[in-house]
Amino acid sequence: MTDSLKRLYIVAWIFGLIFYFLDYVIRSAPAVMIPELVNNFNTTELKLINMVGTYYYTYSTCSLIAGIALDKFGGKRSLFIGTLILGIGCLLFLLSSQVAGITGRLLQGAGCAFAFPGCVYLASKGFSSKSLATAIGFTQCIGMLGGTAGQFIVGPWVEQGININSFWLWSGIATVITAFCLFFVIPKEEREKESVDTESNETESKPVGYLEPYKIVFKNPQSWLCGIISGLLFAPTTIFAMTWAVAFFQKDQQFSFSEAAITSAMVAFGWVFGCPLLGFITDKIGRRKPVLVGGALLMILSLLQLIFLPELYPAKISMFILGLGSGAAMIPYSVIKEANPDFVKGSATGAINFITFGVTTLLSPVFSRWFGKSLGTAPGTEHFQNSILFWIVGIILAILISLLLKETGRKSSELPLRA
Repeated sequence: MTDSLKRLYIVAWIFGLIFYFLDYVIRSAPAVMIPELVNNFNTTELKLINMVGTYYYTYSTCSLIAGIALDKFGGKRSLFIGTLILGIGCLLFLLSSQVAGITGRLLQGAGCAFAFPGCVYLASKGFSSKSLATAIGFTQCIGMLGGTAGQFIVGPWVEQGININSFWLWSGIATVITAFCLFFVIPKEEREKESVDTESNETESKPVGYLEPYKIVFKNPQSWLCGIISGLLFAPTTIFAMTWAVAFFQKDQQFSFSEAAITSAMVAFGWVFGCPLLGFITDKIGRRKPVLVGGALLMILSLLQLIFLPELYPAKISMFILGLGSGAAMIPYSVIKEANPDFVKGSATGAINFITFGVTTLLSPVFSRWFGKSLGTAPGTEHFQNSILFWIVGIILAILISLLLKETGRKSSELPLRA
C-alpha cells in the first residue's frame, strides 16, 4: 500500500472516530434521562433499564455481521450502512411508543456494532503494527470522550429542563450526516482475493468464503480468551457506570442527581486517559499481559477503596481511577489481531466484540435481578458494597483467565517460554 493511500485511510479513520464518539454519546446518555424516558415511553424504571439494555443484544450479534462486511465489502459501504442505522435508531426515540423505543434501541446497538471494528479496520490500513495498539487506544479514548459527554454534558442539560426529544433529534441528524461523510471520505477498495496469506507462501489462494474468517477466528482458543477477558473488564463500565451508576449513587449513597451523574461519568473520563496510556505502554515495552493484569489490579483497588475506604478521597476520583485501569480491556483487541492471520482482521475484531458484549449481555440481567430489583429497598450501604463486590469477582476472574493467554507482543519471541 502506498504512503498516500495510507494517509487517506488515516483521514478516514478520523471520520470514523466521529462515528465512534456519537456511538458512546448515544450509548451512555439514557442513564441520565431515565425519569424522562420512563414518562416518554409510559413504562416503569426497571422495564426502561431493561429496554436500554437491549442495545447489547444487537450490538453483540451484529458485531459478527460487521466483521464479515468489513472483510468482504470494505469500509466504505459497511461504515455508511452502520452509521445510517444508528441515526435511524436515534430518530425512533422521538416516538412515544414502547415498540418504537425498543426498536430504536435495537437499531442503535446494531449500528454502533460497526463503529469500533470499522475504526480498527481503517487504523490497521493506515498505521504500522508498531503503533497499532496506540491507535486502538486512542480510538477508545475518543469513544469514552463520547461516553463522558453523554453523561457529563447531557446530564446537566436534562436537569436544566432541556427536552430530551431535542437531544435525540440532533443526535440522529448528526449521525446521518456522519454516515454520508464516511461514504465520501473512505477510499474505494479493490477487494483482495489473491495471496490471502503471504507468510505461508501461497501466492494464488482461493477467495475466502463469508464464514471462513470466523471459522479461523473461533477455532483459535486465544480468540475466546481475549473476548471473555475483555468482556469481564468492560462489564463494570458498560453495565454499572453507563446504566446503573447514577441510580445507585442517588439511592444507595444519597447523592444528588447532578453529583451522581458527574461521578458515574468519571469512569468514561478515566478511559479517555487510560486507553491511549495503556496502549502506549504495551507498545513501548513490547508486552501485552503485564499491562493487562496491571490495569485489572488497578480496577480492583479503586473499587475496594470506594466501598471500604470511601473517606480516603471522593467517589469521583475512585471512578476516574476505575476508568483509567479499565483501559486494559482494549489490550485483548490487539492480542486477538496478533493471534490470528492478517486477512481476518475485520472478522477478528467483530468476533471479540461479539464475545465481549455477549458476556455483557449475559451479566446484565444477572446484575439486574440480584441488585437492580432491590435498589431503593435494601439497606443502602450494604446493598452498594455487595453490588461492587459483584464486579470485583468478575475482574479477578479476568485476571485468572489472562494467565492462559499467550503473549503476542513484539518481545514475546524473547521469552524462554510463551506463557
